[in-house]
Amino acid sequence: MSQRRAELDKILRDLLGSNNVYYQPPNGLQLKYPCIVYNLDAEDDVHANNDIYRRLRRYSLTYMTKDPDDPKREELNDLRYCRFIRAFANDNLNHYVYTIYH
Repeated sequence: MSQRRAELDKILRDLLGSNNVYYQPPNGLQLKYPCIVYNLDAEDDVHANNDIYRRLRRYSLTYMTKDPDDPKREELNDLRYCRFIRAFANDNLNHYVYTIYH
């Protein structure tokens, strides 16, 4: 695990208050709710002097909970460089999708 992803993973675990944070979980893995599932979505390079100055990694993050009014949703919104994208319900679970740069 890269240092940058390890930092993001720790931020998400601290926010959630549990270890129910999964990076690209394999199919069939039994998730424990509430949880956060995230994966690398894109990399954006910032150039300067004809070279890569900084590489920004964008992650897609989904918060899954049975409680439609879960306050953790707002805490995710407050994370730096995090943006709410959409919400949907599936199998009696509320899914909240975000993008986050880290």
